[in-house]
Amino acid sequence: MQKITVREEELELHSMRSQGAGGQNVNKVESAVHLRFDIRASSLSDEHKERLLALKDRRVSKEGILIIKAQRYRTKEKNREDALQRLQSILESAAVIQKKRKETKPTGSSRQKRLESKEKRSAVKLLRGRIDW
Repeated sequence: MQKITVREEELELHSMRSQGAGGQNVNKVESAVHLRFDIRASSLSDEHKERLLALKDRRVSKEGILIIKAQRYRTKEKNREDALQRLQSILESAAVIQKKRKETKPTGSSRQKRLESKEKRSAVKLLRGRIDW
């Protein structure tokens, strides 16, 4: 996998209060991190931008902004690292080009095995029926 780098000026990091359980700090400490990355305005190559925008991912908005909310940990620093790692993995996954699948026909022996297994199954089901004396 190739390492893709993004300048820190292209990232927008906001802290906010985390959802869920957290004890007494839940209403006081802003430990969750919202990372916003504008794909269209980034320094990535045009090809990479197109792949990112074509992702079927609910984190990419219609305006082309990738939004990652990190609130897994109780500290802001760990959540910031988590958001950056998740952004990195999304960028790397979009860089991988999937190979086209070559269509192949089933082999003769696999067809034969399939038909034999169907015959066996049919025989088993016939034996389950009523018996006439």
